[in-house]
Amino acid sequence: MRRARAAAAVLACWLAAACGPLSQTHHNPGNSHEVATAAPSGTAEAAITIAHGQVSPPPGWLEVAKGRQVTITVTSDVADELHVHGYDIEAELRPGVPATVRFTADLTGVFEVETHGSGLVLTQLAVR
Repeated sequence: MRRARAAAAVLACWLAAACGPLSQTHHNPGNSHEVATAAPSGTAEAAITIAHGQVSPPPGWLEVAKGRQVTITVTSDVADELHVHGYDIEAELRPGVPATVRFTADLTGVFEVETHGSGLVLTQLAVR
């Protein structure tokens, strides 16, 4: 009986954590989920533009299944640096020149994609 209660408590905690919002794992993810999102089983692609300090589309989610390809293209109107946290992938952003990062999503979790100089959150990558 005690073992069943303990198992039920562990299951309840796991379900509560698994069902919680992913945005709690990173600071200030934005309030929109309009970023291009592929089905979790496919590839993930996003084209993001930064103009006058504004991110378009507004920061949201990019979802992909573990082991699939991710392609993120960012065009900025100012020089900066693109960074995919967790994967430690960086790319130089030159004004008006699209920068593309491609990689295999081999780590699960939620990873913030941001600019270093301006500190803008571009999207959050959710790998499941």
